[in-house]
Amino acid sequence: MSFADLGLSDELLRAVTDAGYTEPTPIQQQSIPPVLMGKDLIGIAQTGTGKTAAFVLPMIDILGEGRTRALMPRSLILEPTRELAAQVAENFEKYGTHHKLSMALLIGGVQMGDQVKALEKGVDVLIATPGRLMDLFGRGKILLNGCSLLVIDEADRMLDMGFIPDIEEICTKLPKERQTLLFSATMPPVIKKLADKFLNDPKRVEVARPATTNTNITQFLIETSTMKKREVLRALIEAENVQTGIIFCNRKTTVRELNKSLQRHGIRSAEIHGDMDQPARIAELERFKRGDVNILVASDVAARGLDIKGVSHVYNFDAPWHPDDYVHRIGRTGRAGAKGTAYTLVTKEDAENIANIEKLTGHKINRVKLKGAPTASEDEHEEAPRGRKRKADEDKGAERPERSPRGKARKAEPERDEDRREEPFREPRGREEPYRETRRDEQPRRDRGSRRRDERDDGPDVGWNGPIPDFLNYTLAAE
Repeated sequence: MSFADLGLSDELLRAVTDAGYTEPTPIQQQSIPPVLMGKDLIGIAQTGTGKTAAFVLPMIDILGEGRTRALMPRSLILEPTRELAAQVAENFEKYGTHHKLSMALLIGGVQMGDQVKALEKGVDVLIATPGRLMDLFGRGKILLNGCSLLVIDEADRMLDMGFIPDIEEICTKLPKERQTLLFSATMPPVIKKLADKFLNDPKRVEVARPATTNTNITQFLIETSTMKKREVLRALIEAENVQTGIIFCNRKTTVRELNKSLQRHGIRSAEIHGDMDQPARIAELERFKRGDVNILVASDVAARGLDIKGVSHVYNFDAPWHPDDYVHRIGRTGRAGAKGTAYTLVTKEDAENIANIEKLTGHKINRVKLKGAPTASEDEHEEAPRGRKRKADEDKGAERPERSPRGKARKAEPERDEDRREEPFREPRGREEPYRETRRDEQPRRDRGSRRRDERDDGPDVGWNGPIPDFLNYTLAAE
């Protein structure tokens, strides 16, 4: 099937051809015709399937006729993050070259004045994050009663980030007679309830089993220790001479510290996280897309929706706390039919998180214990009784951890949210405190008997997705 078979206009087909696309993906084949017919739609598709074009292309043709009115956008697309919203805007610019459609982008982190000016002129397409849209609506700067087409994208991500109440309120401000499209990687009960409430007899399109990982991605779990993670990561990057890779961390502080460490070792890397303002984040992404840097260190604010061509490798420096995040992180590679590789560095404490990931995806991931990797005896410094550890630290001249008046080590202050709304803090399951990088003298004591025998195997355990590359069996350099 070709794009011409889907009923798109000649102008739009020319733009698609100019962009280098010849055949629609399955989600596009199944979604575009019913959307052009004006039907409501539920699209369930994993990341990297081309779902953005599945709603952008028919929207351009639908909006090709009609006129705009000030403060009353004709269509609305809701996105959970700034990056996703900006990416959808790029798609409209790319495919709408031969159409005279106006567009406005409402996202946080940028000046509100320019956004309001665009609305005052009237726009055909409004792309927004729920927080900024509600803010402008509360100020009386926007009216939604002229909106005839609504797209709710990444609905499961909206749920994770607490945006569902905002979406419900936004839906009540739109005309009841409208077309609504909802896209999600999974369909939890809350999202189904939302669809039942606001969609009218929707066409359901599902192109892959929910929460599955792309079969084009070869996945490995690299068993290591906290103290060796950076060294192992550098070895993996250098062994394959990675030109375009993304490293994901659970915490913003880890992103910053790891990026500095990589740069000190001569690796061209950049960082992106929620503490950066929007212009800085966009600038770093552009450097990565141009190839000025070949490694991007990111928090989960970048995990969903970033469509960067040619990402060959994804590294989970931290095992994600939530299994859905694993699917979306590694989905940055293996896109558009290309092959990709994903490595996850795991320590003893990550067993539960990995079990949850494998339960969600339905696959056992290749486990690799590197030759020369730390053994339990090498972690003895971390597990030694308090008195012996303190003496060892004093002998080495190590700085003692700061202590409270009662003599107990102070707990780390919890870090504030990634963004106020866009990246909420998530407590890891089954642990009192989320992982953070610590010095050797700050390592907590661990129970030697807490690990099952089957988790201490010395050799590689080959599971899903092919053989183990030879370079993984390297010997760690002495510190």
